[in-house]
Amino acid sequence: MTIHYTLTFMLLAAEMVTFCVLVAPLPYTLKKRLFSFLSESKAVAKVAYGLKISFIFVGILFVDALQRMFRVTAEADMAKQTKGGVAHDIRADTSIAARKFYAQRNMYLTGFCLFLSLVLTRTFYIILDLIHTQEEYAKLKKATASTSRNNGAQSEDQAKEIASLKKQLEDAKSKVRDYDILKKQAAQNSKEYDRLATELNELTGNKSNKRVD
Repeated sequence: MTIHYTLTFMLLAAEMVTFCVLVAPLPYTLKKRLFSFLSESKAVAKVAYGLKISFIFVGILFVDALQRMFRVTAEADMAKQTKGGVAHDIRADTSIAARKFYAQRNMYLTGFCLFLSLVLTRTFYIILDLIHTQEEYAKLKKATASTSRNNGAQSEDQAKEIASLKKQLEDAKSKVRDYDILKKQAAQNSKEYDRLATELNELTGNKSNKRVD
């Protein structure tokens, strides 16, 4: 294996290890610190920039390996057609098979490296969004709890104020009832006084008339 394909294999192995670390069931606090470091660190950003450049070269190697595989496959098919009934050359067949194997190996190696890089990037941002969503949910939960406590305190104050107003209303109603009772009693007393005064006047008038007679 040449040096560039060896480096590609090492990059693929590093991607596999990184993917296992990202999807590992780590505690929330540790995962939050890890992803915060990966997303905010300048050193990690520089490494990511270098990896993007390396993936460009891996893409070029993938295209080259794909072309070689097609070319070797075409040569193998052409060799089978040209030989026909002639005895096969074992060395030539072995050479073609080896070239085909290496071409397929290089294509799969570079292809999986590119594919895993896309999966790794997408997984990283999905988990990062999930962590941010959990943080927002925790903040919203705290805000809702504090708001509910404040609303509970306000509700208690309002309940006390309503009870006080009800008590004042009952007192006012009782005073109105007492006033109505006193008013009725005063009216009755006034009527009774007028009746007694009328009777007294009538009796006094009758006595004076008898004396005159």
